[in-house]
Amino acid sequence: MKKILIINTGGTFSSQATDDGLAPAIKGSAILDCVDGISADIELAAEDYCSLDSANILPEDWISIAERIGGSIGDHDGFVIIHGTDTMAYTASMLSFMLKGIPVPVVLTGSQMPLGVPMSDALMNLHCAIWMAESGVPGVYVAFDRKIMLGCRTSKVRTVSFNAFESINYPYAGEVNAYGLQIYTEGKTPAADFRPHTDYSDRISVLKLFPGMDPGIFRYLHDNGIKGVYIEGFGLGGVPFLRKDFTAEIKKASDFGMPILVGSQCRYEGSDLSVYETGKRILDCGGIPVYDMTEEAIVTKLMWCLGQTKDYRNIRELFDTDLAGEVTLKKTLQ
Repeated sequence: MKKILIINTGGTFSSQATDDGLAPAIKGSAILDCVDGISADIELAAEDYCSLDSANILPEDWISIAERIGGSIGDHDGFVIIHGTDTMAYTASMLSFMLKGIPVPVVLTGSQMPLGVPMSDALMNLHCAIWMAESGVPGVYVAFDRKIMLGCRTSKVRTVSFNAFESINYPYAGEVNAYGLQIYTEGKTPAADFRPHTDYSDRISVLKLFPGMDPGIFRYLHDNGIKGVYIEGFGLGGVPFLRKDFTAEIKKASDFGMPILVGSQCRYEGSDLSVYETGKRILDCGGIPVYDMTEEAIVTKLMWCLGQTKDYRNIRELFDTDLAGEVTLKKTLQ
């Protein structure tokens, strides 16, 4: 018999109507009553970590959840985290790094409508998450709309549709169809001496470029203690280098030891800094490519890396390494 722990954090899944709008209120025990008897081979337990809209989930919550899971690996065969959808991809990505090498499945899920509301997607999403948690396939995943997605490849791409999440630049890890749960991955190789690595830094910034943006913002970021920056460039990852010279600022920051990551504002197909002059200038100036990673994975990996090391070269090496399935590495021309 597989023992699965459901950790409830709130979100739409656990919400009820109030005078101020939907707010998390349903407890883990009530959720457990809805899925009791899902399988004679699964023993479910539930606990409430918090009852929050996911906009209020913060990095310190990621640490607590990772440590809770890491501390009870021997007691459970899999974990399900009920989470609000708005920041679920960030949590899934960070847990992919904090729990790198975990020997059991960790599956995040949520819903677009609260549990118990007619036509809600909550119960089916939870069933799929439980089945994936029972599968024994190690790693961090998101279960949503009958799809199983690698946690560090998942993004929320729609606000109200049931198919709110997609696996970006990466195939599904599994899906639920008329044949039941179909798994297409073997999962990541478990670490022999697994333990959570939860150190991080939130002293980062994300810049989404627009034509005419002032590169002087780098001075502001540096003066205010920012330790790393992710630039969402144009197309394959281009930034201005003539009248508004971002490449010069990238070089200054890189020479100072601040990692500057450069990717694309386009969600699909990734970035490639080896194609155009602007991209090659970025590489020559010390910019770090992020290839086909999601924004959520880039942000959380940068936070996590800065918690492991402050050395620019080490961070660059970590971003040129696939840690949890988050990136498809390509050789760039330098």
